Amino acid sequence: MSAVEAPAGRVLLDADALRRTLSRIAHEIIEANPDLTRVALVGIQTRGVPLAQRLRRLVEERAGEEPAFGAVDITFYRDDVQVRGGGAPRHPQPVVRSTALDFPLEGKTVVLVDDVLYTGRTIRAAIEALFDYGRPERIQLAVLVDRGHRQLPIRPDYVGKNLPTSREERVQVELLEVDEVDRVLLIPSSEEDSNHG
Repeated sequence: MSAVEAPAGRVLLDADALRRTLSRIAHEIIEANPDLTRVALVGIQTRGVPLAQRLRRLVEERAGEEPAFGAVDITFYRDDVQVRGGGAPRHPQPVVRSTALDFPLEGKTVVLVDDVLYTGRTIRAAIEALFDYGRPERIQLAVLVDRGHRQLPIRPDYVGKNLPTSREERVQVELLEVDEVDRVLLIPSSEEDSNHG
């Protein structure tokens, strides 16, 4: 199957709807943060990073101020990942990506950006990772999709779309920068397990 063929699933957001959704989130970030020079958009690897880059461009186009941009990898902060040194791993080993926070966090409002909010564990890990780099004044959360089923008391400040799902379903976000197509799909979990947090 090529990157642009749709897996068996229902399209929840197509490219136009995704573009409109990000435009609305950018507007809400501008409204909530009068001093954009103190705002940093930090994407959570993998798909949160291109989403944060898009939001940064949209904020700059509309407000004339370009927020700081960063990326955070939460691999070693997750509570459900087991990494072993030496010997064969018992579980599939995580792919480690880069963290890039090339600005001081102190005094900043950090807007964490992710594709899907599910249990809240990914966001908890991202907050923990941020605090290893500094202490922001505030942390806000922007997600493209909130699918419910929270296990931690995490609530997004900016939500693209609330999509109540069953645990047997999976929300798959595909972005041009990673998947060569922009869309959000709802897929039965039997096809592939969901690890979104």
